[in-house]
Amino acid sequence: MNTKNLKAYAPTARSQFMEAVAKRAAHFGIYEDEIVPVSFQGSTAIIEGNAFTKQQGEQRKRLEKRIEEKPLATYKERFDLFVREMAYTWFNRLAALRYMELHDYFEHGFRVLSNPSNQDGLPEILDHAADVADMLGLDKAQIIEWQLSGDKQEVLYRELLLGQCHHLHSVMPFLFEAIDDATELLLPDNLTKTDSILKGLVNDIPEEDWEQIEVIGWLYQFYISEHKDAVIGKVVKSEDIPAATQLFTPNWIVKYLVQNSIGRQWLATYPDSSIKAKMEYYIEPAEQTDEVNAQLAAITPSRIDPESIKALDPACGSGHILVEMYEVLREIYLERGYRLREIPELILTKNIYGLDIDDRAAQLTGFALLMKAREDDRRIFQRVQDGSVKLNVYALQSTEGWDSASLWQALNLDGKAKQGSSGDLFAESTNVIPAHAGIYAEYYDLLKYLIMSFEQAKTLGSLIQIDHQYLPTLEKFKDELLEKLQGTDPTAIAAAIQLLPVIEQATVLAEKYSAVIANSPYMGSKGMNSLLKKFAKENFPYSKSDLFALFMERAFFWLSKFGVNAQVNMQSWMFLSSYEKLRSNILSTKTFITMAHLGARAFGQISGEVVQTTAWVIGNYHLGSFQPVFFRLISGNEKEKQISLKSKRFRHSHTAQQSFSKIPGSPIAYWFNDSFRELFSSNKSVLDFSKGSTGLQTSNSEKFLRYWWEVSAISNKWFRYAKGGEFRKWYGNVEHVVNWFNNGAEIKEYVVNKYPYLNGNYALVVKNENTYFEEGLLTSRITSGGLGFRIKKATELYADACTAAFPKDTKIFLGLLNSKLSGLIQQLNPTINFQASDLQKFPIIYPENSNEFIKLVDEAISVSKRDWDDFETSRDFVESPIIKSDRLINASFDNYLDYCKNESETLRGIEEDINKTVIESYGLVDVLEHTTPINEITLAKNIIFRYPNSESDSRLISDTLTELISYFVGCSMGRFSLDIGGLVYAHGGNEGFRQLLAKAAYKTFPADEDGIIPLASEEWLFEDDATIRLRGFVKTVWGEDSLQENLDFVAESLCLDSIKPKKGESSMETIRRYFSTQFFADHCKMYKKRPIYWLFSSGKEKAFECLVYLHRYNEATLSRMRTEYVTPLMGKYDHQLSRKMEEVVEATGTELRRIEKEIKDLEKKQAELRKFDEELKHYAEMRISLDLDDGVKANYGKFGNLLANVKAIHGKAAK
Repeated sequence: MNTKNLKAYAPTARSQFMEAVAKRAAHFGIYEDEIVPVSFQGSTAIIEGNAFTKQQGEQRKRLEKRIEEKPLATYKERFDLFVREMAYTWFNRLAALRYMELHDYFEHGFRVLSNPSNQDGLPEILDHAADVADMLGLDKAQIIEWQLSGDKQEVLYRELLLGQCHHLHSVMPFLFEAIDDATELLLPDNLTKTDSILKGLVNDIPEEDWEQIEVIGWLYQFYISEHKDAVIGKVVKSEDIPAATQLFTPNWIVKYLVQNSIGRQWLATYPDSSIKAKMEYYIEPAEQTDEVNAQLAAITPSRIDPESIKALDPACGSGHILVEMYEVLREIYLERGYRLREIPELILTKNIYGLDIDDRAAQLTGFALLMKAREDDRRIFQRVQDGSVKLNVYALQSTEGWDSASLWQALNLDGKAKQGSSGDLFAESTNVIPAHAGIYAEYYDLLKYLIMSFEQAKTLGSLIQIDHQYLPTLEKFKDELLEKLQGTDPTAIAAAIQLLPVIEQATVLAEKYSAVIANSPYMGSKGMNSLLKKFAKENFPYSKSDLFALFMERAFFWLSKFGVNAQVNMQSWMFLSSYEKLRSNILSTKTFITMAHLGARAFGQISGEVVQTTAWVIGNYHLGSFQPVFFRLISGNEKEKQISLKSKRFRHSHTAQQSFSKIPGSPIAYWFNDSFRELFSSNKSVLDFSKGSTGLQTSNSEKFLRYWWEVSAISNKWFRYAKGGEFRKWYGNVEHVVNWFNNGAEIKEYVVNKYPYLNGNYALVVKNENTYFEEGLLTSRITSGGLGFRIKKATELYADACTAAFPKDTKIFLGLLNSKLSGLIQQLNPTINFQASDLQKFPIIYPENSNEFIKLVDEAISVSKRDWDDFETSRDFVESPIIKSDRLINASFDNYLDYCKNESETLRGIEEDINKTVIESYGLVDVLEHTTPINEITLAKNIIFRYPNSESDSRLISDTLTELISYFVGCSMGRFSLDIGGLVYAHGGNEGFRQLLAKAAYKTFPADEDGIIPLASEEWLFEDDATIRLRGFVKTVWGEDSLQENLDFVAESLCLDSIKPKKGESSMETIRRYFSTQFFADHCKMYKKRPIYWLFSSGKEKAFECLVYLHRYNEATLSRMRTEYVTPLMGKYDHQLSRKMEEVVEATGTELRRIEKEIKDLEKKQAELRKFDEELKHYAEMRISLDLDDGVKANYGKFGNLLANVKAIHGKAAK
């Protein structure tokens, strides 16, 4: 269904309802920081001097108690949770009323929230108030009086709305309150006004969006979306688990699960059943061997009584899966000759069961099921009222604080205790319970067991295990409690009311089911609170890594002997090593029936690659030779996946289940053929030649890690450090350095002090130290772009963000791992994490001509290294590839573009030769193509790889131009030189720079004298600003004859992507505007927010701005900036302002307004510059020195407001 309107409305509604409820609570003295006492005087309640009825006062007291009972530490937390609960309570009720009125399900036949004849008019029920009064149990005389008064519409409508809610209590007590329920106090105000909270619900969601009951589920998901965003990614508190884990399942996935579980079980017994034609997502089983067919026949019942089918959704959310269960079961009943009107009662009472941790979810599930039943049985509400229909849907309730002895005494099952006050059933009892015999001892033991089991029900939910052996006792105990409810002892009645929900939820947990069907909650162990994490580790060690896996394993315990487990969950369990034991257990004891492997974007509301899912049906029995049916639907969006599944495309049904174990780790690699699997059983893996390893974990990156350009180039403290990075093959991604001075003594000392439990054994954190200076190969552990292995030099350390190996024949292994075979192997773990253990899945077959193969790999490394080193962020950068290649810059660029394309094609040819060799060696000629698409060549110079969505060369031209300008700035600062290749000066404190000048290191294009280059917005401000210096640089490199043509090209190229073109602007003006507005942003992007050219700025008016080269900054730099640049500039502004003052005297009209604006701008700049000068003077007198080892982030924060973008770079705003 179209969810656009629901998605727009629900989050806003949540804020509105919470605000309205909080306002209403304040009306009754309940505030976010206190609760004002209520006092009683006769029939009047007094709150803050205001009079209320005694009934309202008593209701207020009950609300107060609700807040006090919230299991949270502070009053503010309890209040916030209370407001959230009351807001969603009323939102759920009103959404339910809206659905019912549009489906004409009200007995009186009138709309309660809207008016069918006037969208903006008052609700229809107001015109018929007297007609419905008796039905709703209202005082008809009072209703008529209010109706006639003309000014009591708000009071009248409030009474009618509450009356409707009270009337529905007998049908849906889980959603609508009884008369005198305290929540009615918090029904928002102004319900008949134009700004009523009801208006959005009625007007913002078109009536056609309410046609299907799934609208309730979508509303719920979008309603909690902001709360979910707020808690996701953190350790989740118990009260936030529902919001963090709720995800509404698309209807087509639900149909696939239900039709291939309940539907499939029916068709196994009745293969000619007519329901098959009605199940569009039912999957025909694969052709099986005679042996398997015989095994299937032995476990398939000869007949099924529809009333014996039991199906559970243990995390039912808003009931979508249970509603689909209802649909399939209804068809089964109809086929067996049942009358339609008797079917809903049977399904609701005998077939479907639902549990959830969330009260509101269970409310919505119950509502959805009753609305579904109402479609088939007009009298279903009456059947609920007379007790013949009771839903088996429960929100799990906690027994925290309960005392078994007190409850037992209050129940008085044997009739020996005295009747009296119920007292406090939660207080710890000091009474000794006498020994019981027979059934009473059984009940008491069960009571204690249940209280213990459900103490943390709001955290553990359906994962709690109640032994099936207790089922008979639970049922008998429930009968005893129901009998107590008919008695006269108020203490026993109160105790029975308290205990019944726990007995009912325990009964559902203890039952056995034909099918368990779920979209189980997702939450990794990092998000689990300590209680949940401990429970998972102790009870589900194979699946402890994620909540979805816990539910996956838990579900099998609910199943009858030949039942089925059908779920949609994250695909990670199919591949990751952390789930290997879970996979092995399933493969050896269960049977895969069908799977729709959905990958990313199956849930249309979730974008990106992180949530990758799979839907599956697994039998609770083992047939090792069974051939399941899989669908590989990992490509495309939700709609495309749905169409493919419905049309049964991308089907794989050729693999017997037992074959999955042939690949190390037993990944569920259903798409591979047997010949490919034989590669693993017949050959050694990478790990047979080299241990896979992860590298150095510093335990404090801010302290021990830097980008190489942050520190002095001549320091012996910092060592090159490969740290993961973007998808890239062969060479590169080495931008960091790590403090490994004295063999990492500082890091090791830090680790030992930080983790005292290591007892000095730093090697548990500083792992695999013996490999740090070995040549090897590595890849990034996070691999969202693909799997790319790179050479690791013996001079480089590597990070724990890498997966590395150190085989003897490094280059042969590098070629194998970067070949097309690697993509095939990566499919064995299509998650974004590549672990060292995944190398075990790569079989090794040496190429026939190893020398030729190594030569190809060497060539690939060389091309990739040239590509990496052509950018100045490489430590081995020599010079810009644009320099001196032609007289005209545009011709230089054309040559560069040709060079980029040639390099990309060269590497493509090399990779295809490597692929061909590998494919032939592995005997996969019929499986793999050796060709490589150009977009898979991982060079920064490969336009198609670097800009996958660009249709022209314009972005490359613009970016390369900005890179050329960055190189020019480096030459101006003395970092680079046109006379000497590579890094010329990157020491510190300007030390040694004069010696370079003396050696004529900058003869062709002189470096700036002080490492300070102004960025002037206008030409008259400075004679040697960046724009003027760039003009000189272009002239020096490309000559004076073509200077203007070259400057035009520079300006036009900048306007392709970096800045927007400006009409009537000269080339120099465009270049000046780029330096003033965009250069520093581009520089920060290029240098990963660790800039080496620092932007000193007077502020918004840009009265003065300059770049200072980090490595040439010294204690005198600020004084020189002030005396040589700022002070003279102040004089220029004074002179310019005086001149404009003279011009304004004779100016008129447009000219006058222009000059007046210039004067105003100059005055702003003057004021800004004076303020900047004062601060500059203050910091200059401090003579601040920098320790480059501290890094850019730390040092950038030492200059107050003198620098631009302090918060973005330093992490905190300037003080």
